Amino acid sequence: MLIDHVERYLALRRTLGFKLRNVSGNLRAFARFAAERGDTHVRVATAVAWASAAPSQATRHVRLRNIANLARFLHTEDPVHEVPSNHFPAPKQRPVPYIYTPEEITRLIGAAQQLRETYPLRRQVYATLIGLIAATGLRVSEALDLRFSNVLPEGVLQIRRTKFGKSRLVPLHPTAVTALNRYLEARRQLAVTDDHLFLSAGDRRIGSSMVEYTFRRIRQLAEIAPARTRPPRIHDLRHTVATRALEQCPMGRETVGRHFVALATYLGHSDIKHTYWYLEATPELMSGLAVAAEALFGRGAA
Repeated sequence: MLIDHVERYLALRRTLGFKLRNVSGNLRAFARFAAERGDTHVRVATAVAWASAAPSQATRHVRLRNIANLARFLHTEDPVHEVPSNHFPAPKQRPVPYIYTPEEITRLIGAAQQLRETYPLRRQVYATLIGLIAATGLRVSEALDLRFSNVLPEGVLQIRRTKFGKSRLVPLHPTAVTALNRYLEARRQLAVTDDHLFLSAGDRRIGSSMVEYTFRRIRQLAEIAPARTRPPRIHDLRHTVATRALEQCPMGRETVGRHFVALATYLGHSDIKHTYWYLEATPELMSGLAVAAEALFGRGAA
């Protein structure tokens, strides 16, 4: 059965440090689709048909890319598996992130505290989660994966083997330490066995999809950019941290270089090019670059 091949492929990649949360869902759904068509091997026609049902070009591209990676792995063992070419082009440009103002972040935290208390600490969970991401730039999955053992003395978070299999230490601002400790005091009162910091109604780690769903409600309550075509996301809080950090970067080639390396390490980027992308995020950054470039070329012409 194709689903057995999928599970074997996923298990192998996880041993190499990959999380594969979205990939695993895609490949399992594809395996079910293929089984309904009577396929026991990866077929190009089936792969394209399943990918074509996705709602956007970007999602179609990702679906077919995931299948192609699986097919290459299986083809080395059994040439009957067909490796599809990706008929769907990747998006040419990453969308510009929404950069929250400090006042908007305050409103988001306040809105989280207005949620219906459908389970103990729900308001505190989301208020603290939003505040923590806004203060540290953690990925949403990194924040949701936090356990009590990851909160180290002296206000430091230990982020274990996240995206790209990396681990790192994230120091917290004293105000973030105070807010987190206040939440942890209440969290420790819950008689549950799961040691994740942020729990769902089922007393276990909150799923990313539930966070996205709840954040949409919080954003509406806070009235953040209600008319915007592409609504702000919780992940944009991470972009906000990166962008604000770059706005404060002092000028000077060596200083900028050190600042970029430090920021890339803090954010857990696998390649510094992902940090460079934030240079395009705000007019302030672009104008600052223009001033620096003008000064640099002006000195060269003197």
